[in-house]
Order: sequence, then structure tokens, then C-alpha cells
Amino acid sequence: MKIAFVGTGVMGKSMVANLLKAGHEVTVYTRTKAKAEDLFALGAQWAASPAEAAKGVDAVISMVGYPNDVEEVWRGPQGFMSTAKPGCVLIDMTTSSPALARSLAAEASAKGFGPLDAPVSGGDRGAREGTLTIMVGGAQKDFDFAAPLFAAMGKTIVLQGGPGTGQLCKLANQIGIASGMIAMSEALAFAHATGLNLETTLRSISGGGASSWALLNLAPRVLKGDFAPGFYVKHFVKDIGLSLDVCKEQGIKLPGLELAAKLYGDVVAAGEGDSGTQALARRYFQISG
Repeated sequence: MKIAFVGTGVMGKSMVANLLKAGHEVTVYTRTKAKAEDLFALGAQWAASPAEAAKGVDAVISMVGYPNDVEEVWRGPQGFMSTAKPGCVLIDMTTSSPALARSLAAEASAKGFGPLDAPVSGGDRGAREGTLTIMVGGAQKDFDFAAPLFAAMGKTIVLQGGPGTGQLCKLANQIGIASGMIAMSEALAFAHATGLNLETTLRSISGGGASSWALLNLAPRVLKGDFAPGFYVKHFVKDIGLSLDVCKEQGIKLPGLELAAKLYGDVVAAGEGDSGTQALARRYFQISG
């Protein structure tokens, strides 16, 4: 297929690479062209705006930072809804607002497009290896059309329901991760404070009932002092905020999520918004990195 891909950050770049490897033609737009140079070497083409990238393609994918970015690249003066051809499938893979996803879907459908909200989980590693979990909201026919694209980027791909349900599922995912990150950090902090060897402790607890994605994938980075972002703290704080907004709308009380919001707020206040989410462990005990 001919694809436009808007946003080539930590995860988007690898997702584009996997689409190219699968044989798709990809035109990219990102705010800093130089950051996509390695994708041009793989065969990607450049466009100067989302609107330019969307001309004549079969599908457009956005993978940007925040809901306001999503709205800009979809609806803005240079947004891709201004130039995409009728029947084009428009896919937002950003973690964004369920309400915005529903609003964009209504507008896109009225204009003859096929909208999907399809946020992902799996971090930088999942993006590189093409093993992302992709949570999709939208119509079955559009999901079926996009299936080959999703297959190039992910492994677990599930249609959750209508517009906005992909985003709701992703927020449930982030709520699970939030408490898991606290558990990982506190387990390591306890081991550190009591004089245990962190390497051997991790080997034991990650193979038993305490095992989690955080312990298996992020705790080893913590032990190496590696706090580079597989997923930015600042974006995780955004996701926690979106989850709390839905909780408020629905009258849901989630104390664990509220604690995670406070703790990750402390991480941002400490100047680590651009670190990986594993930086939470440094609020409990100090490891250089």
C-alpha cells in the first residue's frame, strides 16, 4: 500500500521501518527532517506537511505526542483530512483522548474516510521487533483493510469495538503499567535497602509470581543505570492524566492510579520528563545513569 506516516519519534521510526520492510511505500512527515534520515536510506519519502504526505495514499498513520498534536495533524490547516482521498483509512496510533477519537471519527466518516484509533503498547523494543500490541477502535471493514499494516508492526492486534474503544483499552493498559512500575520500583528499593544483591534478586523474583513486564524489561535497565526513554515519562504522565479524566467522567475511584500520578509528578519535577518510565526507581534509591 501507499502509506503516509506522521511522527517518527522513539517508536514511530521503528514502525515506519517495519512497514518499509513489509514492502509498503511510505511517505513521512516529522517536524525535524534530519531525525528521519535513516528512514530515507530505507526508501521512505519526505513530505513537508501532513497534508502533502496524505495526497494519493491508501492510509495515513499518525504517531505523535499529545491530543492537541493529534488534532493539529488531522484537522489543522495542514492536516491530512484536507487532502486525503475519499475512502482513505486514517489511523491514529497515538495514545490520546477517547472523546477526541470519537469526535475525529465522526468528522472523518462524514467526509468519506475510514477512521481508526489504534494506540499501541510494547515500548521501543516492541516497535523495533514488530511485536507491538495494537488496540483498535472503529469499523470492522476499516480494521480489515488496515490488517496488513498492523501485522507489519504488531503481534497482538484486537478490534475492541467502535470509535474510541481502542483508546479506552490503551488507558486500561496504562493503568496496569502504572501500578506495575510502582511495584517494580519498590521491590528493587527494598532489596537495595536490605543489602541484597540486585542482580540475583531480580533473577529470582522475575521468574516467580511477582514477574511482570516491568521486571523483565525495565528492571534490568535500572540495574545498568540506563534511564534512556523507551517511553517518555512526560508521555506516561499524559496517559495517566487522560485515564484520570475518564475516571472523573465515570465516577471511578482508582487509588493506585492516583498514587502513580503523584509519584510520576515528582519524577517530572525532578527534571526527568524526558527519561524513560523506569526513572521512577530513582525516586526510591539512587542509581547513576
